[in-house]
Amino acid sequence: MILFRDVSKKYDSLTALAPTDLEIESGKTTALIGSSGCGKSTVLRLIVGLIEPTTGTIEIDGHSVTPAAILDIRRRIGYVIQDGGLFPHLTAEENAGLMWRYLKRPRTEMRLRLEELCDLTRFPVGGLARYPAELSGGQRQRVSLMRALMLDPQVLLLDEPLGALDPLVRAGLQTDLKTIFQQLGKTVVLVTHDMAEAGYLADAIVLMREGRIIQKGTLGDLRDRPADAFVSEFISAQRSLVAI
Repeated sequence: MILFRDVSKKYDSLTALAPTDLEIESGKTTALIGSSGCGKSTVLRLIVGLIEPTTGTIEIDGHSVTPAAILDIRRRIGYVIQDGGLFPHLTAEENAGLMWRYLKRPRTEMRLRLEELCDLTRFPVGGLARYPAELSGGQRQRVSLMRALMLDPQVLLLDEPLGALDPLVRAGLQTDLKTIFQQLGKTVVLVTHDMAEAGYLADAIVLMREGRIIQKGTLGDLRDRPADAFVSEFISAQRSLVAI
């Protein structure tokens, strides 16, 4: 579904992403993981066209990501940014239906779609009239997910969607996300710092360091057949993995 060929990103003398080749399978969940500043979020921003690569080409479902094509491509991508990114002056319904209204689609169909998504994400329909400040952290993330899924995109991008939540809420949302990913069968790219979360949610894990991919594989591949010492060190630093 997503193909990087020799893609790099530089800001003056700073290399955010070294020349990279990467294939992300259709209908699978891929987790990008690594320390802060390793290039995970840069990969997401390149996919959705928020930044342009310094070198190389990116394809989504066979279509090149170019400035001329980006608006059409973005309508086929759902994007959940860090902390959800809800507009505080809009209700949950207005936030979730933002692109629907922008594209001037029928309001009656929008309400039906919202009800479908409320059922999918286990968000109370009665909460659609509330503003973000009136919702819990977990509910705000569910609204952000509904907004990303509103146009039924081919690709779903999530940038640390659960990072700011307390452990119990986070665990509950992880369970719900796994069910949603399996039910929808979409191509999902998830950024996280948490290897246990990556192992639970993802079919493939891409471990990054200083703008480079160190290893790609399952959690078992990284744990049992590490590409180098950094992989073992990264996994050992996350004590929650002992139970996996």
